[in-house]
Amino acid sequence: MRVDRLNEMEEYILSEGTVPLEKLAARFDVSTNTVRRDVNELIKRGRIRKVYGGVSAITEHDTNLTPVPLQVRAVEHSTAKNIIGRLAAGMVSDGDTIFLDSGTTVACMVPYLAEKEDVTIVTHSLNVMYEAAKYPSLNIIALGGYYNHATSSYSGISTLDPLSSISTNAAFIAATGVSLEKGLTHTTYFEAETKKKVVQTSSRVILCADDSKFGRASTLSFYQFEDLYAVVTNKMPDKKFLDAISYNNILLVCP
Repeated sequence: MRVDRLNEMEEYILSEGTVPLEKLAARFDVSTNTVRRDVNELIKRGRIRKVYGGVSAITEHDTNLTPVPLQVRAVEHSTAKNIIGRLAAGMVSDGDTIFLDSGTTVACMVPYLAEKEDVTIVTHSLNVMYEAAKYPSLNIIALGGYYNHATSSYSGISTLDPLSSISTNAAFIAATGVSLEKGLTHTTYFEAETKKKVVQTSSRVILCADDSKFGRASTLSFYQFEDLYAVVTNKMPDKKFLDAISYNNILLVCP
């Protein structure tokens, strides 16, 4: 399918840096005209640009859209993330089936979930899968697909299709930025698309975000703030967020 080819093509360009159009055509076994149409579509996503004879990945020196590597994100605000992980896990009951997002904050829930009985984790995050595999008490439904190194997660049709037939009690979601105007946002197209699918199929969407994420907005919006079931964070948000939480009857879980 074209969407799979577009996703794979974008990941290939991002990994290679700069790629001639002829090389893209050969690698994906399509005509040069098809590659040009695909490239025009990919440019709209904001991660690549045209250069003479081909395309090039937009780097962190060009824009702030490049996601921070997982290894860096894992240690940033680690104390806050562990607090959020413990609080969020407290919202899960024995026997629940839950979706865990690919954010490093959400992964901090796993050790606390292992203390419960018969909890099933649905996830596309390799990091969450690895952590959950340490605990025999946890059941894991792993969603495969095209692996994204930047987010350590899987994406594509193989990831999205199973979500339609899996029923979860709650979805614990991370975000790169949280604002009242743009809602929950992310920098990566693949992640944003997966998050959109997840929130559509879950009756309770729970945001897990440390205080540094509030008042920021990234490029891709995937959910409206006012539609959240709950917000789990490490510090009390400022007044405008508190007002929105109260007005929309959102549950606030905070130390």
